[in-house]
Amino acid sequence: MHLEYRHDSDYFFFSQLLMRHIESYIQKHPDAVNAIFDLRDIYEVFREDFAATTTNLESILNIADSYKVETLHGDQALIKSYKIDVKNNSLLLDFNGDALNNLKSGHPVIEPDSSVHE
Repeated sequence: MHLEYRHDSDYFFFSQLLMRHIESYIQKHPDAVNAIFDLRDIYEVFREDFAATTTNLESILNIADSYKVETLHGDQALIKSYKIDVKNNSLLLDFNGDALNNLKSGHPVIEPDSSVHE
């Protein structure tokens, strides 16, 4: 697991923290095809930055779902979809099966290019 630190924006920094957390989760739960994280845990991942866990979370997830993994069908996003469940204070992630399997077999995560990301 290696993601280089980017200085371009806090959103990219927090998306990398989130991706490290997701990679760790996948290593600990190899049978998982999705994940549900309590937002309090995400708050801890983001070093207790309240704004990152609340108002900026959607923007951070918009970047995080651009992280890809090389597959036989080209580079594919690891996160297929996500939902912030405010009622249950949780973040639900569905993973792309091909990308997930290749990540488990040792393929690295490919970071989005922050210089061209909108």
